[in-house]
Amino acid sequence: MPSKKPLSDAELEAWESSRNIGAELEQSVREMLAGNGAVAPVSPVVAVRIKSGLSQSQFATLLGVSVRTLQEWEQGRRQPSGAAKTLIAIAEKRPEVLTELAA
Repeated sequence: MPSKKPLSDAELEAWESSRNIGAELEQSVREMLAGNGAVAPVSPVVAVRIKSGLSQSQFATLLGVSVRTLQEWEQGRRQPSGAAKTLIAIAEKRPEVLTELAA
């Protein structure tokens, strides 16, 4: 898959000035009301973190990783490996364990 070259400042400014945000929002609302809106899938890592009731910072600390690494996992750019994968699996089945550890 070819990567897209980032827009230059001038290209970005031209693109932004050509947009009609109001029309885009109206179209989005019409699509949602018609039931044509798409639901974005939630990453399993996000689901586990939310289920545990922890912030990204708290969850990352308990897993022994940086918040940035956790964000990469949550956004699907990287996958947890090794011990982190095991801890996430435990947290999925027993979220109260992480809550107890965070206290």
